[in-house]
Amino acid sequence: MTKIKLSDGTEMQIYIARGASAKKLPGIILIQEAFGVNTHIRSVADRIALEGYVVYAPEIYHHSAGDNFTCAYTEFQTKAMPHYEAVTRETLDVDLKGTHEALCADPAVDASKIGCIGFCLGGRVTFYANSILPLQCAVSFYGGGIDPEMLDCADKQSGPIFLAWGGKDKHIPVSSRKKISGALSRAKKPFIEIAFADADHGFFCEERASYHADSA
Repeated sequence: MTKIKLSDGTEMQIYIARGASAKKLPGIILIQEAFGVNTHIRSVADRIALEGYVVYAPEIYHHSAGDNFTCAYTEFQTKAMPHYEAVTRETLDVDLKGTHEALCADPAVDASKIGCIGFCLGGRVTFYANSILPLQCAVSFYGGGIDPEMLDCADKQSGPIFLAWGGKDKHIPVSSRKKISGALSRAKKPFIEIAFADADHGFFCEERASYHADSA
């Protein structure tokens, strides 16, 4: 973990995974699910790094939870919810811009090639990040709450965005997916969306009961 100072005076921990290369590598901001920067998110960061990237995974719960917060997938209501609800556009502005600045300043990173990937809560945050940061691309996995909370960000998307949905995901109805794609289409923003028919919410995470290997 590396800790950075942010514009609001707070400090935030970031998990960093680095690909091996003598050349500068593209950078990825990796945004957590609702359960913190846990072993799954770290393993995803490590796997992406092996493909030739530098990955920064910020602890966006730090404003309310402090450092190193994680909880079990069964503890959303009891442990994660207060911190989930404490994530606002104001806190994200500080955290995302601080992470982006640190990533771009990393001597191993090609600052002209920065993207963002997020899951669940992180999928929504990625949609927002792509509206406030000069990203080259973004990937949102089952981003709950984009509709209605972030629909106004559709016309501000910086890079092309890939939206991955679970066809069996009851947390994100088809009507919401249509609103999101409609808003992007009206704004003439480039995007691709795929709904994996046999997948549920959280299908990418091998530590969750909803993991679906074929879709992931």
